[in-house]
Amino acid sequence: MDLFHSQNQKLPPNHNKKRLNPDQVRLLERSFTSNNKLEHEHKLQLANQIGVSPRQVAIWYQNKRARWRTQNLELDYNVLQQKLEDAVAEKRRLEKDVERLKGELEKAQEMVLSLKQTGPDQVSWNSISVDDRPAGSSSFHEAGVNCSVEKGEVLPLDEDLYACWNIDGDGASWD
Repeated sequence: MDLFHSQNQKLPPNHNKKRLNPDQVRLLERSFTSNNKLEHEHKLQLANQIGVSPRQVAIWYQNKRARWRTQNLELDYNVLQQKLEDAVAEKRRLEKDVERLKGELEKAQEMVLSLKQTGPDQVSWNSISVDDRPAGSSSFHEAGVNCSVEKGEVLPLDEDLYACWNIDGDGASWD
């Protein structure tokens, strides 16, 4: 029994493992970079060139391919994570825009309702001030919308009035 234990203790723990030196690893890395699939002839050539068994070259290639796939998955994950973060930020920005536009729509609907209740379907430009400009003066030309009016001119109550009222997206105010 003691003889059996003494024989097992004499063997080094990793006696069959032969580590590759840095030059061998460099050569294998270069070979892997050019072709990550190992053909039988190429395996034999590499094994002879670096002085190891063809099986060790095959195992190194197998391990390297596994590490390479893992790295690619991590890179793909990071790209997808960034795209997700960008999409979430865009969604938040769009939600804020929707809320702002809902507020503008509500103001415009209130304005139209109050105008319909107070009189005819026309409003005097004297009573409107756009942005920081004084009431009664404005000039704005957008696709099919004419917002050029002179003091005292009367505008019909329609989409053009709202377009003129909301020139820069900041809206207008009634005096």
